[in-house]
Amino acid sequence: MAGRIDARLKELDIELPEIQAPWANYVSVVRSGAVIYLSGQLPSLGGRTIKGKLGAELGVADGREAARLCALNMLPHLRRACGGDLDRIVRCVEIGGFVNSTPDFAEHPSVLNGASELLVEVFGEAGRHTRFAVGVASLPFNFAVEIKGIFEIG
Repeated sequence: MAGRIDARLKELDIELPEIQAPWANYVSVVRSGAVIYLSGQLPSLGGRTIKGKLGAELGVADGREAARLCALNMLPHLRRACGGDLDRIVRCVEIGGFVNSTPDFAEHPSVLNGASELLVEVFGEAGRHTRFAVGVASLPFNFAVEIKGIFEIG
């Protein structure tokens, strides 16, 4: 029988992507007690990638979509860390976002809303979190956004 979160994903017409292997020498997930730490996720999903600099060739809408893709990439890692049961997520504690942007770009919080909104859509109140959003001069492979997360598991 599907759990509450699986039912919610179906209702939202979200199919979880395959787990992406790390892009370098690190692990994607570390669990310490009841806390799950997710490495930075990039906006690359199903052959689609969002690369470039916000404030130059990309706008806020592109950045929001990139952040949403990053959050989608978090979900299969969380599922595996929860033994296949996303209902075990007690809460999203924090997400942190890095936005590849020009020095004068100032809409970092609006970009990260793409990820925040997805997590609340999927987990409800348990998806509400603290967060930070910062602009950086560059990101690996010229991706537009990178997002990390900390979650509590029950």
